[in-house]
Amino acid sequence: MWQHLRLSSLGVIDSAELDLDAGLTVITGETGAGKTMVVTALGLLRGERADAGLVRHGTDRARVEASITVPADSAVAPRVEEAGGSLDGDVVVLARVLSAQGRSRAVAGGATVPASLLSAVTDELVAVHGQSDQHRLLRPSEQRAALDRLAGEELAVLLEEYRPAFERLLSARARLLDVRGHARERAQELDLLRRGLEDVTTVAPESGEDEALRAEQSRLAHAETLARGAATAHGLLSADPDGNDARTLAASAAQALGDAAGHDEVLDQLAARVREIGILIDEVGTDLGSYADGVEIDPARLAAVQDRLAALTSLQRRYGPGLDDVLEWAQEAAVRAADLDSDDDTISTLEAEVAELEPRLAELAARMSEVRLFAARRLTDLVESELVQLSMPSARLVVEVRGTDQLRAHGADEVELLFAANNGAPPRPLAKGASGGELSRVMLALEVVLADRTSVPTLVFDEVDAGIGGRAAVEVGRRLARLAEHAQVLAVTHLPQVAAFADHHFHVAKDDDGQVTSSTVRRLEDGDRVDELARMLAGQDDSSAAQEHARELLALAGRR
Repeated sequence: MWQHLRLSSLGVIDSAELDLDAGLTVITGETGAGKTMVVTALGLLRGERADAGLVRHGTDRARVEASITVPADSAVAPRVEEAGGSLDGDVVVLARVLSAQGRSRAVAGGATVPASLLSAVTDELVAVHGQSDQHRLLRPSEQRAALDRLAGEELAVLLEEYRPAFERLLSARARLLDVRGHARERAQELDLLRRGLEDVTTVAPESGEDEALRAEQSRLAHAETLARGAATAHGLLSADPDGNDARTLAASAAQALGDAAGHDEVLDQLAARVREIGILIDEVGTDLGSYADGVEIDPARLAAVQDRLAALTSLQRRYGPGLDDVLEWAQEAAVRAADLDSDDDTISTLEAEVAELEPRLAELAARMSEVRLFAARRLTDLVESELVQLSMPSARLVVEVRGTDQLRAHGADEVELLFAANNGAPPRPLAKGASGGELSRVMLALEVVLADRTSVPTLVFDEVDAGIGGRAAVEVGRRLARLAEHAQVLAVTHLPQVAAFADHHFHVAKDDDGQVTSSTVRRLEDGDRVDELARMLAGQDDSSAAQEHARELLALAGRR
């Protein structure tokens, strides 16, 4: 339920606040006073396109804001929280800010969000019916949805079983079409994969093998240089027959320092370091000698390493870039090849699945058609009964359910509402057979009939009573009041017969000082309501006759 609505610098309204309650709330005012700005504000909060022309002249920006109670089982809270916003208990605050330069900003739960999120959120919270919204009822999908709402739980159970099976059928058909339609391409792909896998299997690479081979190749290619360098270094360190090697010289230095040992701590430390150098020279010299003796000069092995590296490089160019990438490709290719190689089995499985699903879905669709046909007769009777009360005694509504051979997400039915305003006139599609005023009453009749099946907690009617009056207007008010027993209802109206049925009444008043036009919104109580109804009846609020008539209307509405 919408709790609070605040408008700032929107059109002719400088500032207005509406505390909204359950039941029927009406908004009245003279033509041009700005009462439809309330519906415009709701449109902005529903994510509709922003228009800089809505910003009040002389101001930089307009703002609309609403506090809304969110039903416990609603998906609104997760959506708002996912966008970075939060709820205050079970209340979400939505806002829309428009700049005079044409930019707009949407806010949900304190977070800036895309305007499309407002649309997704408010779809669960409010349904607006007005002259522009009547086009929704002209869409076949909406007409079918209206019928399905009346069909109720029986149809819902069938749809719950039908829809997942239908999705499986679509998936199986698409997969079957792909396998059959691309058989040649899949065969070519399989051939290429097999060749590639054969190449990889023949070479049988191992992870990291290429790096080890490159290191071995470098050693084998420079074996003579390595051996010569190690032998020369070994000789310089410890193998000079004349005693001029580094090992002999270090030993001599250590002996010379040993003679002076014990007399100076600094020199003793230097002597120790020289002895360490002698030990290191011994160790390195021995290792160099062993290395020089062990260097392998093997042209055959070098050629084998080079051939292996060439084979690995060839794989990397085709399936790499790295050797690990080649191994990963081989794993994925093996899986894909197995899939492609099982096309015959896949086709058989998919054909069996389609053969099992099609008759099952056809049976469910036929059962749904029976439910819809029964519901169509009920909907026709109920709506026509309502239209009689709305001063359309000769109107006929035909709910046509046409079964087809094509399965769709909702079954196999096409639903169309046909309408005839007068006796003897053939029913025609609603878009062609009903005027704007007639369409408004058909829409209202549908809402009344389906009121206890609506999932939207708030309904808004923007002058759906246009073009009617007298008893029909009274019946419109009566039916809006009946709707308000199941949902919160807001109605913008110019008819006193409708306004009299309100539980809450707001009046939009215009003030023009010759330079600036502004409007205010005020809640009416008791005597103020009588004055407003009298103004709506006679154009003046101080007419005793009009006031008496206003009291009669309020008394009539009170007996509803």
